Amino acid sequence: MRRRTTSQPRIALALAGGGPLGAIYEIGALCALEESLDGLALHRLDHYVGVSAGGFIAAGLANGMTARELCAAFIDPQGGGDVFDPAWLMVPAYGEFLRRGLMVPGLAASALWRATLGRKSILSSLERLGPSLPTGLFSSEEIDRRLADLFSRPGRTNDFRRLRTRLTLVATHLDTGEAAPFGRPGWDHVPISKAVQASAALPGLFAPVRIGDHHFVDGALKKTLHATVALDEGVDLMLCINPLVPFNATDPARGIPRIVDGGLPAVLSQTFRSMIHSRMALGMKHYERAYPDTNIVLIEPDQHDAQLYQANTFSYRQRRELAEHAYQQTRALLLARAPALAPRLARHGVDLREDVLREPRQLVARRPHATRVGRAMASLQQSMDDLARLLPPPARQAL
Repeated sequence: MRRRTTSQPRIALALAGGGPLGAIYEIGALCALEESLDGLALHRLDHYVGVSAGGFIAAGLANGMTARELCAAFIDPQGGGDVFDPAWLMVPAYGEFLRRGLMVPGLAASALWRATLGRKSILSSLERLGPSLPTGLFSSEEIDRRLADLFSRPGRTNDFRRLRTRLTLVATHLDTGEAAPFGRPGWDHVPISKAVQASAALPGLFAPVRIGDHHFVDGALKKTLHATVALDEGVDLMLCINPLVPFNATDPARGIPRIVDGGLPAVLSQTFRSMIHSRMALGMKHYERAYPDTNIVLIEPDQHDAQLYQANTFSYRQRRELAEHAYQQTRALLLARAPALAPRLARHGVDLREDVLREPRQLVARRPHATRVGRAMASLQQSMDDLARLLPPPARQAL
């Protein structure tokens, strides 16, 4: 890609995390933006910032993949292109289980000694067993391997330093709690695929990712968007997409039941979303004060969106439906905000095509009626969906 000249506007994109559901929403939203913004190629921007699930998408865009190509890879593999398999995220952390299991005999003996000869309390003695607990249920090594293959194909790269644009993937350094901006000087020797893996390592669900002598976990622990990475370098237009919002259940007509009626999983999910979103809202206010010369545009779901509220984050069957929903909702949002948004975009040579937004369009083609085999596969998928609902709250909701 040709670098922009100094006379051209500097445009950046920041993508927040949100697990599989967040990535689905971001792809649908990006497809809506891609087709409705003239004068802007989303795969040819000046800087991309990705956190957690947003890192997958940001790395693809920085490698020249269009939003539609990302949709083919992550959402609709039958449409062609590279295929993303959700099974990558569900490989048990066998190595972690083994390493921790080998520690049990020694730690158990120490706990027994403290409880008997050491005359310590049972609770104090059991604390000695803490290091034997696995740091994550699943291994994310497959993410690194698969993405390394994807980004090593002709026209792409797995090396930050060989990209034609800037890419920053933010993780959290586990031992310091500080942000680790992979892709920045001093951090750009790490392969892009490994940085994506580290940025998406949600504590408790995935084991921390070791890079050299250090360990890293999800970048969202520090900030939601990390847009300052790009803003500090000077940006004229900053596009931000955040897929996680707390749901508003105060209007029964909108279809969202009371949060408390969903039990503990719903309460924990709402709590997590509220914490993430309030932190992001404070960050957006800071951006507006600290970078008054930058136009900042935030895209996020409607807090009254019942379909997103009821979505199963691990349902592969629902990915097409949810991406289509995000696509249509973003089109409606852009059209509703056009009077205020169009002039802001026009300052940077970007034309918001209201005529395109008014056209009836869809993101993914409807599939033909199912055959007997297809119906059997659908039945199997429904069983998998039911099983997914039995997962503990952190696995099903907070990812």
